[in-house]
Amino acid sequence: MAYLRGLARSAQLLGLAVLVFVAFLGSIVLICAIVVAGLEQARRLTGYCRRLFGGWLGREIPEWYRPAPGPPQPDEEGLYRHESTLYRSPRWPAYFGRMQWLADDPATHRDVGWQALFPLVVLLVVPIGLPVAPLTVRAVAAWSARMLGPSAKAEQRGRSKAERRKRSDAVLLAWARCGLLLLSALMQVVLFGLSLVCLVLGMGLGIVFLVPAGLTHFRWLVNLRRQYAGWAGQRIERPYKPRLRPELRPDGLYRVGNTLYKTESMAEFGARWQWVWHDPAAWRDLVWLPADALVTGVLAGVPVLLGVYGAFGLALPWIWTTAFGAQWSRWYGAVAGNRLAALPAGVALVAVALALPPLVLSLTSRWSALLLRPTAKEELRRRVERLTQTRADAVDAQAAEVRRIERDLHDGAQARLISVGLTLGAIERLMDTDPDAARRLVAQARETSQAALTELRDLVRGIHPPVLSERGLPDAVRALALDTAAEVTVVGRLPGRLAAPVESAAYFAVSELLANAVRHGRAEHVTVDIRHREGTLRVTVTDDGEGGADPSRGTGLRGIERRLGTFDGTLALHSPQGGPTVATLELPCALSSPKTSTS
Repeated sequence: MAYLRGLARSAQLLGLAVLVFVAFLGSIVLICAIVVAGLEQARRLTGYCRRLFGGWLGREIPEWYRPAPGPPQPDEEGLYRHESTLYRSPRWPAYFGRMQWLADDPATHRDVGWQALFPLVVLLVVPIGLPVAPLTVRAVAAWSARMLGPSAKAEQRGRSKAERRKRSDAVLLAWARCGLLLLSALMQVVLFGLSLVCLVLGMGLGIVFLVPAGLTHFRWLVNLRRQYAGWAGQRIERPYKPRLRPELRPDGLYRVGNTLYKTESMAEFGARWQWVWHDPAAWRDLVWLPADALVTGVLAGVPVLLGVYGAFGLALPWIWTTAFGAQWSRWYGAVAGNRLAALPAGVALVAVALALPPLVLSLTSRWSALLLRPTAKEELRRRVERLTQTRADAVDAQAAEVRRIERDLHDGAQARLISVGLTLGAIERLMDTDPDAARRLVAQARETSQAALTELRDLVRGIHPPVLSERGLPDAVRALALDTAAEVTVVGRLPGRLAAPVESAAYFAVSELLANAVRHGRAEHVTVDIRHREGTLRVTVTDDGEGGADPSRGTGLRGIERRLGTFDGTLALHSPQGGPTVATLELPCALSSPKTSTS
């Protein structure tokens, strides 16, 4: 009786193997299409297998999926945020949040791995183990329970945010992104054909208004691909020249460059024509459309072809012919005419296909950067504009600082010193007539003079702290940490001294970041790392606060950017909701003589 039950369960395992294999292929297709609802529904088959195997083993196999994320909440402006993008509706943030939830869930990773291995294990083990069917069924069920049950090691890895992101990018998101790249390549072919039609009609038949459209109508896709390059760590700035604007002359004509127009509409068209026609970036975008469609199609198509052929072309025909007695072909689903050799070959091809997308994303991002990044001439022009803007900001900040000092002196120390002078005059008059009153006024004058001295010291410290001049940046930050409500750890050292303006800019930037971490982020521990390498000062401030810092929502971070921009420095901020917040300051500078330090 037990043996017959084992045979029945063996047949049930074979049927489940086919269903799980089909579900696994469907999951891969859904991952490429970024269909979240379909992936959630695919868990039903895995849940059924948990209950089935748990009944065979006489124990429960618990589901250990992470709780689904809650609905996105609007900010004070009524917008919904996902990472660095704001949306007017909660639809897309909720969609991306659930997709990230599935990609980051270690239980889902284990489910996908079990679905890939289960058909192979059943087809290899069950036919061989038919003489001892009950033991074979129990062994397969025990192995499945181990794969589908909670894993402390996997859960511990899942708690690591960096590891979760790496795993999701390498398996799920990378595949989905490869699918988006393939879709983009197909659209580029269509858009390139449309551009050729516009240029031919515009230049050949004189329909000139089509020429600017032929060079710009696809720019949205190009900019989208520049954003996609960030998947592999590539940052591609938009290289387009500033748009030309018509200039109204005193004689009523509109000037665009060296051309005059009678009407504003013609001037606007002429400005658009010259802006597009003389911009090298527009022509580089046009060349990029067909070239990238070919390169991306080949690179992103390789893992897709390997996965499809490995799954359908090798493994599925073998299962189809064995399970259902269908006709078999020696060239399809076989390796050297052997169907058994096709199984490991198919699994190997699928494994390679799953491992290739991160490499594909890196290669396509680097390739896109070759044509889509600004040229050296454009970079120089932008650098000049940025330095001009930062110089103007520095002049404005200096003027504001001078006004602040004048106001503080006038309202604070100056008023107290005038009060001391008046008190001394009263003391002189009362010295002979009322010595007791004169002594009280002397004490009052002493207190007023001490208050004035304290205000002057605070004013000087706000301009340039003495500890910064005496001990250098690391020790000045350590002194600043003592007055911070959170626990601050300062690491790193400098082998020399920085220029005084650079030290001051870095010091006040760190001071502002510490204040923000405590006031807005409610951080309890902050780490400040100070390094100098290859002619660049790098200060990294990391806190365990609530995150969500955004330079566009406050003046403090923008002030830091302006202060650093004066020295061609930068502020890089990574502050997801829930934290942690990592702010990196970089200032190009050189070191002078070694500093004196207490550390």
